[in-house]
Amino acid sequence: MKAIFIAYNQAYNQEIVELLEGLGQRGYTAWNEIGGRGSIDGEPHLGSHAWPTQNHALLTVVDDALVDPIMAHLRDTDAANKALGLRAYVLPVEQAI
Repeated sequence: MKAIFIAYNQAYNQEIVELLEGLGQRGYTAWNEIGGRGSIDGEPHLGSHAWPTQNHALLTVVDDALVDPIMAHLRDTDAANKALGLRAYVLPVEQAI
């Protein structure tokens, strides 16, 4: 099993949830209205007057077979809309309850 942490512009929320559901991935934990700034470029997403957009984040634990399809879709989404901002990280899951 792997954990995928996804931080993304709030505009992607429905698309990312639909991606997971479409692949049969039911479980996830989401954080809404979080701030952040990319490490390379892009505008901050802080929910302030000066920087009004915000990010959401999602953590899902998936079978190994789902990692590549999810990451491929996320890469395509990010490439098509670089200005919005999307990052995803795959982490090993050593134990789970």
